[in-house]
Amino acid sequence: MIVVAYDGTNYVGWQIQPNGVTIQEKLQKAIHKITTEHVTVHGSGRTDQGVHARGQVAHFDLESNFPAKALRKALNSVLPEDIRIFKAQRAKPEFHARKDVKLKEYRYFIWNSEIIPPELRQHRLHVRPKLNIAAMREAAALLDGEHDFVSFAANPRRIVESTVRHLSLKITKHGAEVVIIARSSGFLYKMVRSLAGFLIRVGEGAVSSNEVNAIISSRTRTARVPTALAKGLFLWNVIY
Repeated sequence: MIVVAYDGTNYVGWQIQPNGVTIQEKLQKAIHKITTEHVTVHGSGRTDQGVHARGQVAHFDLESNFPAKALRKALNSVLPEDIRIFKAQRAKPEFHARKDVKLKEYRYFIWNSEIIPPELRQHRLHVRPKLNIAAMREAAALLDGEHDFVSFAANPRRIVESTVRHLSLKITKHGAEVVIIARSSGFLYKMVRSLAGFLIRVGEGAVSSNEVNAIISSRTRTARVPTALAKGLFLWNVIY
């Protein structure tokens, strides 16, 4: 089992695909380079193009008895600088990084100021007008709990077993940095970015927090729920 952090700016997402370089591809090539073994790296979930991670968890099976600490060090020596393994340890044979997840935490970062420091431009959504944080928190409180979040899925026609999720949602602010913290055992496709897009519109005064219940009840995606840009989103933590 490994805990991976990455800057998603230069990748088309986690999962291997034919139209660009992915995190999974880089990890598998690095593992092969160090161990000569061909493995499949299973992540706790897929992150989309441009999305970052501080605490992505993954597992893979090795035939060789490679010490975990030495493997972590060796992999970090061959991986690109925008991917880092912070932790490596042996897991039980039955452990599965995706199937065993109890809770995931995503954080969406907003820089709410006229000017954004250049080093943050790929990792924060820059919003210049002053946001109404109180209104955003009112809306977040209404979204907190168990609801049918199909109105906050980027592709409502995508087939899933259920669109009901239990969500914990809060907003913090420190200076110009506003952070939307979302926790759930599972999220719908682009759900966190949709929640962020909606809460930002509430903060800008374009949508009222009182509209939350109507949006949820409608079970229909509308322009009131835009999808925020990927660059502000981090997979922050995964709990088993």
